[in-house]
Amino acid sequence: MKIFFINPPFKAEYGKFSRESRSPCIGHSGVLYYPLWLIYAAAYSKKCGYEVEFLDAPAKLLNKEKSLEIIKEKGKDVRLFVFNTSTPSIYSDCEFCEAVKEMYPDSFTVLVGTHPSATVNETFTFSKAIDGIARKEYDFIIKNLADAINNNEDLSVVKGLSYRKNGEIIDNPDAEHIENLDEIPFASEFIKEYLDVNDYVFPASALPEIQIFTGRGCPARCNYCVYPQTLHGHKYRLRSVDNVIAEFEYILKNFPEVKQVVIEDDTFTVNKKRTVEFCEKMISSGMNKKIRWLCNARVNLDLETMKIMKKAGCKLIIPGIESVDQTILNNIRKGITVEQIENYIKNAKKAGLMIHACYMVGNKGETKETMQRTLDAALRFKTDTMQFFPLIPYPGTEAYAWAKENGYIKQGYSHYLKEDGTLNCVISTEELSSDELVAFCAHARKKYYLRPWYILHRVKRGLTDFEDLKRSLKAFSRLKNSLFKKDEYNG
Repeated sequence: MKIFFINPPFKAEYGKFSRESRSPCIGHSGVLYYPLWLIYAAAYSKKCGYEVEFLDAPAKLLNKEKSLEIIKEKGKDVRLFVFNTSTPSIYSDCEFCEAVKEMYPDSFTVLVGTHPSATVNETFTFSKAIDGIARKEYDFIIKNLADAINNNEDLSVVKGLSYRKNGEIIDNPDAEHIENLDEIPFASEFIKEYLDVNDYVFPASALPEIQIFTGRGCPARCNYCVYPQTLHGHKYRLRSVDNVIAEFEYILKNFPEVKQVVIEDDTFTVNKKRTVEFCEKMISSGMNKKIRWLCNARVNLDLETMKIMKKAGCKLIIPGIESVDQTILNNIRKGITVEQIENYIKNAKKAGLMIHACYMVGNKGETKETMQRTLDAALRFKTDTMQFFPLIPYPGTEAYAWAKENGYIKQGYSHYLKEDGTLNCVISTEELSSDELVAFCAHARKKYYLRPWYILHRVKRGLTDFEDLKRSLKAFSRLKNSLFKKDEYNG
């Protein structure tokens, strides 16, 4: 039996749509995440003996017509089609599912991703061509669904599946989260066979890069974060350190062109003992001198761990700072303090780690004054790079519920992006309109990146690190149009 995994086309005329970014869009910086969740599910089905086809349409800038041509050519023996989705593309994703179903009416079509997991019944209303939705973490669900189809079993045996039966929607019990993540094959092995590393861009990384997960779930309770609330839960489940080390060895052997590994765990450093063990094995194996890596790291990370991470080849850490107003941090259940943020920045610089700082505006309690204080702090912190984004509340999150209950979201899913695929702001509060939030973020980027200190910083770093120089030049070429737009923020 053959399974076809599809990351559908969307707005290809404007650029590469990064569906698995935490805020799916066509980014000003040229970002394109690997469709990792889809990759892991496909790799697991292949491991279990299924023949697999895989299409990442955004990576190749394929439009609907070209994508359907490929599916027509490769989908003749397919009995199960799996469609990746996102909130801003959901209508288009369902229409694409319809087109494939029309081509192969006897196949079973199933949607996966954060949006249908959070809005099961609503999503089914978008198209009668949708046969099923694999809710939440779906690696095992897709394989078990394939088993049921292949063995002509009733679909009621597939935990985590919602499906149509006699005109009704049946919701099977939830599937358990996967505990032994070493069962899942390496993403890099699948990437080697099916994808091209040169198609993907993580702007904070040297290129080309490979993204992997070493764990799933996040113990933090941030009210806006979509993955823990809709897919993977709050328990941080880990691959064994030896398993992760083995994948680094595989990457070094099979991808000589790859410059950096991006560890995409929501917060890689939660378990200090495991983090240190991983670092020690990177050092003892000598891989710390052969390949760079970066990771997401909460601001409770201590200096001692930072130092061994640096020695182990970590080049950059990514904290979600969001705000330097403690009331706002409390409102969004961030679980951190302003004092921790200040110490984190100081310690990372002592350890020699670069920082990509993430800030968010528009949360509960936000005003023009609190936004300005956060920008002032960002300018003072002088991190290597930073980003300012308005809050994008996605279905299934507490932030979305808060915004809907207060009437702060008045538009539908298609308004999550502008016509050109770049992020739109769908939230307006009593204090700040969506236009003001967007204008402030553009203002913040301009203030940060076009000041003399930053330009000199990039030049100095580039003189000692050629890969960083190339990264900076590429990033500037992608961002220059947005940076030099007229500043429309009226603070």
